[in-house]
This record gives sequence, C-alpha cells and structure tokens, in this order.
Amino acid sequence: MIGLLIGGVLGLVFAAAGTPLFIRFLVKKGYGQFVRDDGPTSHKTKRGTPTMGGLVFVVVLVVVYFLTHAILAMLDSELAGPTASGVLLLFLTVGMAFVGFVDDFTKITKKQSLGLTPMGKIVLQGLIGTVFAVLALNFPNSDGLTPASTAISFVRDIPWLEMAFAGPVLAYVLFVIWSNLITTATTNAVNLTDGLDGLATGATAMITGAYVLMSIFQASQACGTITGPGCYEVRDPMDLALLAAILTGSLLGFLWWNTSPAKIFMGDTGSLALGGALAGFAIFTRTEILVVILAGLMVAITLSVIIQVGYFKLSGGKRVFLMAPLQHHFELKGWAEVTVVVRFWLISLVCVTVGLFVFYGEWLLAGGGTAAVTP
Repeated sequence: MIGLLIGGVLGLVFAAAGTPLFIRFLVKKGYGQFVRDDGPTSHKTKRGTPTMGGLVFVVVLVVVYFLTHAILAMLDSELAGPTASGVLLLFLTVGMAFVGFVDDFTKITKKQSLGLTPMGKIVLQGLIGTVFAVLALNFPNSDGLTPASTAISFVRDIPWLEMAFAGPVLAYVLFVIWSNLITTATTNAVNLTDGLDGLATGATAMITGAYVLMSIFQASQACGTITGPGCYEVRDPMDLALLAAILTGSLLGFLWWNTSPAKIFMGDTGSLALGGALAGFAIFTRTEILVVILAGLMVAITLSVIIQVGYFKLSGGKRVFLMAPLQHHFELKGWAEVTVVVRFWLISLVCVTVGLFVFYGEWLLAGGGTAAVTP
C-alpha cells in the first residue's frame, strides 16, 4: 500500500509542477490550439491556448512508475520490480499518445483543426493495438496467468465466452480483434469527451480511481491466496493499482491547470493516451464489459455522436441534438461551460459508483464472502 501512496503523491506533485513549465515552453514555441469553425462561438476565445498537454501526464506516468519501483526496491518491498502487466499497459498508453502527438503536431504545423487522416489514425492505432494484444497473451507468471486472457470478461472472465474453443491460433486472432475494438472504443470515447475545459480529465480520473480500488480488492482476493468461487485470476493486480494511482494523481495535478479557464489542453496526445490506458486496465483486470458502466458518461457522449450522424443521414439533414458531442448541445441550450462540466462530472461519479457496486455485488453473489485464506 505504501507504493500506491508514493506513486499517487509523486504523480500529483510532478504533474502539478511540470504542467506550467510545459505551458511556458508551448507558448514560446507558439504551439496553440486551432478551434473547429462549426463549434460553439464561445470557444473562439480558446484559439491559441497551448495544446499537447497530455505529454505531461504521460511522461509523469512513465517516470513515476519506474521511480516508485526504484524506491520500493530500496525499501525491500514485495512490489519492488516492474511487471509484464505494468510495462504492457505503459506500452499501450504511450503508443496511443504517440498517435495523438502526431495528430496534434500535424494540426499545429498546418495551422488548422484537422490533423491525421482517419485512415492514418486507424492504421497507427491498429498497429500498436495488435502488438499490444499479441504480447498481452504471453509472459505467464508462476501460476500460469498471462496479463490478458482469450475470454471476454465482465468483472471476471466469462467461461462460456472463452475464445479458446476455436483453437489456439484462431483464439489469438479473435482476441486481437476484440482487444482492438475495446481500444478503439475507449480512445474515441475519451477523445469525444475532451471538448470542454477539464471535462475528460476529471471524468477519467474518477475511472482510474475506481481501478485503484478494484485492483487492490482483486489482489486481496487473488486465487493464489484465497480459495472459493469469488477469487480473482488477475496477473499483477497491485502493479495495476500502482499505475492507476499514479495516473489518477497526475490527472489531478494536470487538472489544476486544465480546469476552466484552461491554461492548457490535453489534445489528442492526452485523450488517446487515456483511452489506451482505460482499455489496458479493462483488459488486464478482466473488466472489459464493466468499463462500459464505469465510463457511462463517455459512452453517452459517444452515442450522441453516433445518433446525430446516423439520424442526419437517414432524415436528409435533420438533427436530434443542437450539436454533437452531447456537451455542446447543452452549451447551445444556454448552460455555462462550467455548469456543463460540473454536472457531467456528477454523472460520471454516479456511473463510477454504480460500476463499483456492480463489481462488489458480483463478488458477493459469486460466494466471495465465504472464500477462505489458503494456508
């Protein structure tokens, strides 16, 4: 537990202190945000605000993760070394951040609001996601557990949704497709949510905070130490909890500067990185379907875009919302930006709370309360 405290505090301090330094660097270079022409008119004042701020919490996540492990090694802690799960989650997060950085930098150099082509994004994300998925099914620990499994999961692997029935080769292929679908969904969801000052940062911090709690609980109820139907077969749960704690702390430190009026935006660098991190946590903690509840706000925002685009095409130009994503609809309804952000944060908090109740409730229903400690 001391490692989680060290990592979370260092993440918070480093991000809070590093963000203003990065802001000054971006201002000196003239790397500012280009606002979409068809957005709310109130957003025109944001043009030129430094972007690519996601680099701060991505760098902090990587540095603090290895620094914390170095500190724990000096303290002779059991959680003294990086794990396969931790390193792979960092790979996916940094990889998606790279795609976002290329997109952001293209916007800046071309001085427009459009960066990478949709096909370019898909190719880069697919390449990184495929490498991640293949590696995630390797590196078994002493108990034979790999970071990911070929079963679709809710709060644990669902036996009757095990892909291995198709044979080892096809199971790999099906998992790669499934993993890429999750990653694509989460990266797009965070990206669409990142439309107002602090909205995506605060909402994501709530979800990663939930993963701290769930991973700790999974570690305490691991099948290696607990016998019974409620135990969890998750590789490296405490290291996942450490990463979630660091990311939560760094997001809170970044939020100090990202909240309204934002001094810096996370950009696609940040939103794609956070989407990658959420996908990694969902896959490694065996909560692939539960993340839909935890990220309920982001799901609703994503659905608003799908509904808007679909209805627009089917109806010959009519709209369901004044503007999509959903947060801009309420802005055009007359809500102040801060009002939209705070109310959406509250919705996100409700979604995360419901997700945690579902997680714990399933453990109770599975007979977890009767599990016994293995001597």
